[in-house]
Amino acid sequence: MAKDYIEKRSGAYLIAGTRVSLDSVVYAFLRGESPEGIAESFPALTLEQVLGSLAFYLANRDEIDHYLRQGAEDFERLRQEAHQNRPSLYARLTDARQRANRPGA
Repeated sequence: MAKDYIEKRSGAYLIAGTRVSLDSVVYAFLRGESPEGIAESFPALTLEQVLGSLAFYLANRDEIDHYLRQGAEDFERLRQEAHQNRPSLYARLTDARQRANRPGA
């Protein structure tokens, strides 16, 4: 009997029955983390769920890699729009970061 480890909700791939994104598991895997290490990093997941989600990724790698690229592009577009729409906010944030990084701060 086959078991589904991934579900698609609102356009996002999630580990079935959880709020953990497939993105999170795949990025950890691509960084070289072991399935056991990934399971430890996500207490909501069992090792079986991690292995099942990685099997899904490997079986659908082209589709999921495209999905991940699209998500990264969307994030960058939104980041740029936020900077354009709220320049004074980002100027204050940059100033605050620079003050915090000064010696003696």
